[in-house]
Amino acid sequence: MTSTQSDLAGLSRFIFRAPSWYTSLGFALLVAAMAGIGAFDSGDLAGSWRGIFFLGRDAWEGIFFIGIPTVVAAFGTTGVDRFVGGKLTHNRSSLLALAGEVIIVTFLTGAAIVSVFTGLGQTFIFDALVVALASVFAFRLLIVMAVSRSSLLIAAVPASIQTLTSAALLFVYSGTLRFFEVGGPILDAYLMPYLARPDRAPPELSAIALSHFQLLAITCVMYALGVYVFLRIVDRPWRRSLGVSVLDFIRGFIGHIAEGTRELEDFFEQLGQEAIVPVTVLSFEREDGTEKARFVLPMIHPGPMGEIGGGNFPERVARRAEGLAFPPHATAGHDFNLVTEREVDVVLDAADDAYERIEYSPDVTESVRVQSGDAKMLGQRFGDDALLVSTYAPQFADDVEYAVGLSASAEARTTGLRDVLLVDAHNCNNGLQGADLGHVTPGSKRSFDMITAAGLAGEELSASSHASLSLGTAFDPTDWTPREGIGPLGIRVAATNVGDQTTAYVLIDGNNMEPGLRDRIVEGLTTGPNAKADVAEVMTTDTHIVNTVEAENQVGAAIDPDELHETIDRLVDEALADAEPVVAGMATERAEVTIFGNDRTETLASHANVVVSMGGALALALILAAMAVSLLVFFLP
Repeated sequence: MTSTQSDLAGLSRFIFRAPSWYTSLGFALLVAAMAGIGAFDSGDLAGSWRGIFFLGRDAWEGIFFIGIPTVVAAFGTTGVDRFVGGKLTHNRSSLLALAGEVIIVTFLTGAAIVSVFTGLGQTFIFDALVVALASVFAFRLLIVMAVSRSSLLIAAVPASIQTLTSAALLFVYSGTLRFFEVGGPILDAYLMPYLARPDRAPPELSAIALSHFQLLAITCVMYALGVYVFLRIVDRPWRRSLGVSVLDFIRGFIGHIAEGTRELEDFFEQLGQEAIVPVTVLSFEREDGTEKARFVLPMIHPGPMGEIGGGNFPERVARRAEGLAFPPHATAGHDFNLVTEREVDVVLDAADDAYERIEYSPDVTESVRVQSGDAKMLGQRFGDDALLVSTYAPQFADDVEYAVGLSASAEARTTGLRDVLLVDAHNCNNGLQGADLGHVTPGSKRSFDMITAAGLAGEELSASSHASLSLGTAFDPTDWTPREGIGPLGIRVAATNVGDQTTAYVLIDGNNMEPGLRDRIVEGLTTGPNAKADVAEVMTTDTHIVNTVEAENQVGAAIDPDELHETIDRLVDEALADAEPVVAGMATERAEVTIFGNDRTETLASHANVVVSMGGALALALILAAMAVSLLVFFLP
């Protein structure tokens, strides 16, 4: 992927499943209690019982002044938003309220630290609280507009609940109403006890003045205008280039992280383009007619991130196959990401159709290895078809473009082959370092190296003699996790015995490999007194399940290479011991799917990255503007 696409994939590190609403609120109340203990000092803490009493009172005051607005916002936002036609669920409202509380606590903590070292006093802390409440309003406004697609004025109603509730509590318990000249015995007797209760509040709240509420109103209006301007500016290139709104992207992303919905895929579907992709299946069948192993290779890319689109395609293939499934990486880049998980079913249906058409043959050749320039090609013929595995190791390489793969397959077929299953081994890259990220693009020297190597492999295979085939397989899901670069399929090995030659195909459920690791594994399997195979190749599935951590979580970056090597050695031994006579066959079907499309991934990635970078810059600008307005309100007569 390009560095821009990597930044988009890197957004997957923010993906998580939000807890239920009651878990979010429980955590929010705990945070509020801790904040109260830190913010309020009710008295001398000497003595255990007295200290516990005062700590409990401080915690309660934190829950009351910080936690109660969070609870009101969590429950009230959904009702109000639904009343005005929105779509916020209780889980999303609770998560949004919790995020607002964290913003408030962060601002207050920072202001308290500054106040201690500068002597600015309690008034400065409440100035910061004003900015925090306005920030919460702006943040909620943006999210509500994105999720519910409401207008600015309508979205402002549910978005303001947390800020208004906090302001109301502060207004009542700071005694701010006494700044107004209400007078009269009736008002004093019946109104003031409920709207002015400073005697029941922490003494710190006495520093709140009427000007704080004036400042809050001004900053909220300014923040709302800032959100509106931000969305107008950022949304324009999205609508011009992609024909969609940035709010659709934000809504889909929030829906995915909050509740695991498919709204982000719905957004991608709006961007998608129709494409026809070949789906090739190589199957090995036992003498009793049962399937022993199946290679499935559609010319798609298993992205863009996590389980979105085709990100979990390898595991879906494994669940569908009768025999042990091997879903290696095809010659396709991010433009051929499936837009929704539903498209995976279309591909799998095509694979099933191809499987039903397979004609098995007992005639197999020994494997051959050829090289042209940087491109190395391992090939083995099964009947009139061939399995080709391409690698540029030890040189760095990432994805091979779709057109290059089609051309290489066509070149191999000119030698008399019928169907070709062309694998991009995807087994050596240096991450995202340097200007050349390893793409194999049409017209490049590497593309012609690959095409030439495919032709050479086809010529050698066409001239090779046939023999019977024995196949052994083994797999281990391993104890490694996606965080460590290994997906749920773990490691799988298929070992073919043809004549006097043994070939080991090793497939790791990961996204590319650290430089040199592939060569070390292949050398260990094929050379020395402990050699287990005559020929070997290591492939990765390019699963994007492992990219929920970071965009370049390659095999070997987080795990011990020696342990990986030992696991592969053991599995090859198990596969050799599992060898039995089989026949093999291959067939190809074409599937009509919706993919991201040419250049759409790059455009989306660049726009998404602009939103992230501009969002931070705009937030900083608005905070500075709020500070300036605060100074004007306090110092101008």
